[in-house]
Amino acid sequence: MISVNKISLGFGGRDLFKDISFQITGTDRIGLVGKNGAGKSTLLKIFSGEQKADSGNISGPNDLTIGFLKQDLEFSSGKTVMEETESAFEEIKELEARIEEINEAITTRTDYESDSYMDLITELNEATERFSMIGGYNFKADLERVLIGLGFKQEDFDRQTTEFSGGWRMRIELAKLLLQKNELMLLDEPTNHLDIESIIWLEEFLQTYEGAVLLVSHDRSFLDSVTNRTIEISYGNIYDYKASYSKYIVLRQERREKQIQAKKNQDQEIKQTQMLINKFRAKASKAAFAQSLIKKLDKMVIIEVDEEDTKSMRFKFPPAPHSGKVVLTAKNVGKRYGDHQVFSNVDMMIERQEKIAFVGQNGQGKSTLAKIIIGELEHTGKVELGHNVKVGYYAQDQANSLDGNKTILQTIEDAADDNTRPRVRDLLGSFMFSGDDVQKKVKVLSGGEKGRVALCKLLLEPSNVLVLDEPTNHLDMMSKDVLKNSLKKYDGTLILVSHDRDFLQGLSNKVFEFRDGEVKEHLGDINSYLESRKVADFRQLELETNKKVAAKKEESKKKEESGLTYDEKKQLEKDIRKETNALSKVEKEVEDLETTLAELDEKLHKPEEFKKLSEDTEFFAKYEEMKSRLDTLMADWEKQQATVEKLLAKRE
Repeated sequence: MISVNKISLGFGGRDLFKDISFQITGTDRIGLVGKNGAGKSTLLKIFSGEQKADSGNISGPNDLTIGFLKQDLEFSSGKTVMEETESAFEEIKELEARIEEINEAITTRTDYESDSYMDLITELNEATERFSMIGGYNFKADLERVLIGLGFKQEDFDRQTTEFSGGWRMRIELAKLLLQKNELMLLDEPTNHLDIESIIWLEEFLQTYEGAVLLVSHDRSFLDSVTNRTIEISYGNIYDYKASYSKYIVLRQERREKQIQAKKNQDQEIKQTQMLINKFRAKASKAAFAQSLIKKLDKMVIIEVDEEDTKSMRFKFPPAPHSGKVVLTAKNVGKRYGDHQVFSNVDMMIERQEKIAFVGQNGQGKSTLAKIIIGELEHTGKVELGHNVKVGYYAQDQANSLDGNKTILQTIEDAADDNTRPRVRDLLGSFMFSGDDVQKKVKVLSGGEKGRVALCKLLLEPSNVLVLDEPTNHLDMMSKDVLKNSLKKYDGTLILVSHDRDFLQGLSNKVFEFRDGEVKEHLGDINSYLESRKVADFRQLELETNKKVAAKKEESKKKEESGLTYDEKKQLEKDIRKETNALSKVEKEVEDLETTLAELDEKLHKPEEFKKLSEDTEFFAKYEEMKSRLDTLMADWEKQQATVEKLLAKRE
């Protein structure tokens, strides 16, 4: 049980939290919701210890372990995927080194009766028990399983992390967090930069996670799939609902309607009571009655309606300058990083006022092609912009490229020209930055607030082609809706990179799908594209693709099986007998070794037996060698079992 006890925190004279309290149990999957700047990310930082509250505290078990996936991660370089992921096992590595030190010390000492020797033995037993408990003997197998589950291939393990896109590097950080098996997991916008397939995997993982989860997300579907509780932060207060996001929306509306009606009824009652008091207080015969009514009013608990933050952005893109009919042509475009071919032979033609969606998994080249279009990356083939084309670009990490030491006002003023500078304050007001807010340093803003500043910069210069790479990352749901409505009214050409189907609906009339090094064009909007694939949404698309791949493998296997000759079948039976016998031998050796180790473990817990065993200076080295041998045998058994199963499958 974790308790949040009357936490308060203020910034710049404004209360972010005012005496908020709630509890988290081990089975909670809590979605933190609220507008950008409401304090969601700050609350996670308070839980992690990165931020201190002005008052109040968070209490829980002393040995509580907390993992935190931050919104803006700083990726380290110089390591392979495997090396970086292994850094999650710091305690295992330290224990492994200490156990080796103790074993080496034990083999060289002969003072078996001394207290220091017995202390060393005790430390060894405790370290070995802890090492086993936290998965020291099988952490590498867990590591590989999680990395593969997140979409990495075996051959990726030895590649440098810098070779991967931001979304894939996010998966490495996510893998590290999941492998730590913390009792409380804090996730700040975990679906940002993740493709649909990895979001599905994360949903499934969190649904069965043994610890508690506290997460911030603006992905409605993700919240509905994962959470069983929703906490809204609004005007410094919290509202706790035992429901997932969609149910919370309904319950919140019902709650406010009931409060409003109850408030009306109470106001009417107060009005009528006051009228009676005024009527009877001057009459001596009714004075006692009037006094009783006054006391009734004094005791009445005034009903308050929950405050609702309805502020939102209000802006529209400037009219698009006139351009030629064809705004972009690409012929035989390709991009390679070293030995990795991202895509090749890409041909496309985009005309004025078309609305284009780039969709596909991370690492397939969506952002790469966007950067090629705006002239940021070298490439093969040819890309030409049409007559009088003026491109506006919003990068996936646009918000992070802002100068943190500048104020919001300085940021926009520096980007403005002589024509737009007089309108800077009005423009900032349309993005919900007014009064003293414009003097805030960019570095203290939330991810969503930085996103609004970056969007504001985009409006300073009119463009007739907008290239937007994941523009909804970090934006709250109301801000996403405002951006979508503004883009619907935009009269220029639009190229959108996004994995958010709700956002893309109604914004695209042509889709380019990035998959397996190819870029395929689909005419029609996002719904038409999905319908052509006979799926309802991106999630089903990924699942359907996986089913097709599995079906092809099964079909291929059946063809192989049905084509066996008599001699091949005879050889198959011979191979099955041979491999089955080999499997039996490994199983027998594993069984014998497990029995021996169990007997030794029992003796090690008895002082007299322990003393006898310790007299053999080579005992502990042999003991560790047997455990190591058992690990090797178990690995051999798994491989042998897989071989036998494969052969048996061929026979069926």
